[in-house]
Parts: sequence; C-alpha cells; structure tokens
Amino acid sequence: MNRISERGFTLLEMVCVLALIAIMTAVLLPFFPSHTTRSRLQGYVLQTAALLKEDRNAAIRRGTGVATLVDTGSRVIRSGASADMIRIPDDVHFETLLPRTCNHREVLSTIRFFASGISCGGAVTLARENVGYEVRVNWLTGRVEIVSSNAAN
Repeated sequence: MNRISERGFTLLEMVCVLALIAIMTAVLLPFFPSHTTRSRLQGYVLQTAALLKEDRNAAIRRGTGVATLVDTGSRVIRSGASADMIRIPDDVHFETLLPRTCNHREVLSTIRFFASGISCGGAVTLARENVGYEVRVNWLTGRVEIVSSNAAN
C-alpha cells in the first residue's frame, strides 16, 4: 500500500502566516496616509466654535479678559481659560483673519474676549477639498458663529 503524498499547507503553517500578516499590518498601519473626512472636518469646526464660546463665557464669568491663541504655524488653537487645545491635521487648510490691534495692543495670533463679552473679532477658516467652514467672532458682540463655504483654497 503506497501512501500518496499530499501537497498543501498544514494548519500550523497557515496560522504562522496569518500571524505574520497581522503583525506587519499593526506595525505599518499608522504609516499609511489618512485624510480628514467631511464629518471630521465638521468636528474640528464645532470644537473650535465651542472653545471660543467657552473662552468668551469664562471672560464674562471671571470679569477679566481672555485670549484664545490661534497659531496657524503650529496648527494649534489653545484656550486662554482652560487647558483645552485643538490640533488641526496637516491635510486641512487652516487660515485666520485677525485684527492687527485690539484695545490698543498688538493681537499676536489671538482672539481676545473682554469681561463684557465683546471681542475685537476674528475668523478661523478650516477647509478640505471642496468643503470649507469659517468660525467667525463678531467684533462688537463677541458672538461666535459658523459659516459654510462651498470651495476651499
């Protein structure tokens, strides 16, 4: 009785190959480029508006000025009233429009809120592909609003 040799892989060989593929995937996955989806972009916009509103409310509650740092170079928006911070991804177009001076002082990449709730104003633009949003701070009232734009730069 001749035994016919069977060709193929053993279960152990298959498990080892799958384990190697899983390890390589886990190591290499963070290096694959990821992009900001429309919903994530909207999330960053909402976080930015909420942080600005929080700083405005803190200025009113404390009875003193609060300055929100908007640093386009390091792609960070940092609260002046708390430790909250938003880091904007590299694939999102990030731009600001701020006054040069506020209350006879140089602005230096900040949106300032006064104890009365008013502000010197400013705008933060976040956009990706054909979707863009602008978070505006009214210079007179300090009110924060979100405006949608159709095309990004």
